[in-house]
Amino acid sequence: MATTRFVGLFALTIFLCLAAGELLRPSMAADAGGLPRDLFSLGIASRICTDRNSTARASTDFGHMFEATPEAVLLPATPADIADLILFSASSPAPFPVAALGKGHSGRGQTLVPGGVVVDMRALGRGGGAPRINVSAAGAGADAAAAPYVDAGGEQLWADVLRAALEHGLAPRVCTDYLHLTVGGTLSNAGIGGQAFRHGPQIANVHELDVITGTGEMVTCSRAKNSELFFAVLGGLGQFGKMEALLRQLSFEPGFVFAKDVTYVQFLERVCEEERVLRSAGVWDVPHPWLNLFIPRSRILDFDAGVFKCIFRDANPAGRILMYPMNKDRWDDRMTTATPNDDVFYNVALLWSALSANDVEQLHRDNKAVIAFCEKAGIGYKQYLPHHTSQDGWLQHFGVKWSKIIELKAKYDPKAILSPGQRMFLSSLANAATRAVA
Repeated sequence: MATTRFVGLFALTIFLCLAAGELLRPSMAADAGGLPRDLFSLGIASRICTDRNSTARASTDFGHMFEATPEAVLLPATPADIADLILFSASSPAPFPVAALGKGHSGRGQTLVPGGVVVDMRALGRGGGAPRINVSAAGAGADAAAAPYVDAGGEQLWADVLRAALEHGLAPRVCTDYLHLTVGGTLSNAGIGGQAFRHGPQIANVHELDVITGTGEMVTCSRAKNSELFFAVLGGLGQFGKMEALLRQLSFEPGFVFAKDVTYVQFLERVCEEERVLRSAGVWDVPHPWLNLFIPRSRILDFDAGVFKCIFRDANPAGRILMYPMNKDRWDDRMTTATPNDDVFYNVALLWSALSANDVEQLHRDNKAVIAFCEKAGIGYKQYLPHHTSQDGWLQHFGVKWSKIIELKAKYDPKAILSPGQRMFLSSLANAATRAVA
């Protein structure tokens, strides 16, 4: 792994989980006809599981709204195992899709790959080799002048990264609202939380990446080296490669005072505590038709009037709503993530839980009504953890970035084997390019 350092959050080894999107239900999934037999003659063959128990565990996710059974599950011992798998698929006459599975917290099937191979990222931390979280505090030995950083595998949970950093009196600048997410999974989207208004999203604090592209090539990149790939994969929804990353900037804030005094860690783990309560009540493993939107500040009152005071006026769905502002100048527009045009925009997260089959349908209708209102009113919103079912939807989402995304996809994943659950490239890249020009 690269060891270059930077003034930032911390150092991490990241293989990004493939990002948000929707896969077909099993009845609609294309028949892949099985994997190439030659795959099982590779050195990684003993780590490829095709038994029903393994594939069943990788056939659903946190959202509990989509199911799709993969042909196999890879239990990698090293990132090189992942590169071997991708290279084989990219070189095959019949390429098969590959997706990464961390804790399975995708909401719309982004880690599901009918006819393909799911990479169980958590296997990287089970091999008994070198630790996959290493914190280097400033002022130690040869690194005395360096900023502190942490080197962590992309399969590691933010809760564990935080715990390791706190042992040195340090903490990441930006933690997600829910800490039981993998490092790689959050960086494939952006990684936002309550501190993002000040320090930007997690992707804005990345220094260096070792990327496994869709051709199986391993490339080291940063803002100064192979910068095109660097900016593409951060918030890139898994479309251009799998990452190993270096992040930095560890700081520590000792506590916050709310209605009652709580520690810094208690504040960060507030959603984890809610999870424990919901699990004990048996209402955690239910469908979660979530909707996450970035709303420009100039239209937040219009959104409030049309959504909270109209669509949800008489509704009382189970779940929570998170809202907080972010500053656009803390985001790097060279990265793939799409944000509204205003200097300040709000994250509005509608985190619903469907406690019955009727709830699922009603919440789907409500979410569609929210999107329809935003479209009709010209709110200028962007989806976070985006979900679009057509390339026209993705074109509208990315706007002027779309043509560059097509160019990058053709360069770094020409067989379009990475992150098929996004449904960004259902047709050929040539057709996508034609749409972009039109």
